[in-house]
Amino acid sequence: MLIINMHEAKTNLSKLIDEAVKSGAGFMIAKSGKPIVIVEPIKKEKNPVIYGLMKRKIKIDDEDFDSPSKEINEMFYGKA
Repeated sequence: MLIINMHEAKTNLSKLIDEAVKSGAGFMIAKSGKPIVIVEPIKKEKNPVIYGLMKRKIKIDDEDFDSPSKEINEMFYGKA
């Protein structure tokens, strides 16, 4: 990872950030020769979640969810 001194980072921060985003590699900023911070581009999600994608495309009958199920009741409460 590239190490940049504080003065150079202050002078060229915009350029350094553009290069980091373009290359995907971050860099370290050092003070008195000691690395003190890492600057890295944020990784984009490969497959972002899109909420509501199937809205109004799937029809589920309310009766399937509202009516009690004998099998499920037996799993929770045992056989009557």
